[in-house]
Parts: sequence; C-alpha cells; structure tokens
Amino acid sequence: MVTTRMLERKIKHPYVTRKKGVRGGKPIVQGTRIKVAQIAIEYERMGWTPDEIVQAHPHLTLPQVHDALSYYYSHLDEINADIRASDRVVEAIRKQHPRSVLEDKRVHAFE
Repeated sequence: MVTTRMLERKIKHPYVTRKKGVRGGKPIVQGTRIKVAQIAIEYERMGWTPDEIVQAHPHLTLPQVHDALSYYYSHLDEINADIRASDRVVEAIRKQHPRSVLEDKRVHAFE
C-alpha cells in the first residue's frame, strides 16, 4: 500500500525550495520570495487561475506556479497550518487596530 508520506518522498519539486532566513524557512518558489502558501491562497481562496497568478507576479513562470500548487497539494496539512497561522496574526492585528492609518487619514482629509 502506498501512503501519502511515501508519495511525498518520491515527488520532486524543482521550483520549490526552503531557505533558512527567507520567509521563515517556509516553502517558496525558487529564486523568489513568493511563498507556496501565497500561491495556494490566490488559487484556492481568490479563485485565480495559474495564468492570472503569473499575471499578478510577472517574475513567475507557469511551470513555477504549477509546481507550487503541486507542492501545496502534496503538503496540504503543512501549508494549510501556515495559512491558518498567518490568518491568526492578521486577525490579532485587526483587533488591536480596528481602523487602518489610511482610513483615519481619509476621514480627517474630509473634515
């Protein structure tokens, strides 16, 4: 029987790497600072196609995006945990600062 763990070891992801000190050591697209989690969010949550992701990040290639998505689907638990942790940080910041600085400036500009 082939387990998910065994598949993870056999699949090579030539466009995904980790670098100590870059983006917290999280998986990134090689040669960039774009996290695999960011591409997963753009694809899954925002509904962007791989072509739209490349348009948004012109320094990426279509093979890089597809490999990042392949990595994401091979490591769902890890990447989704990273996304949830980022969501918690954003929510904590929103609670501390319910209105943005830009929002405050816009309100004061019209007074």
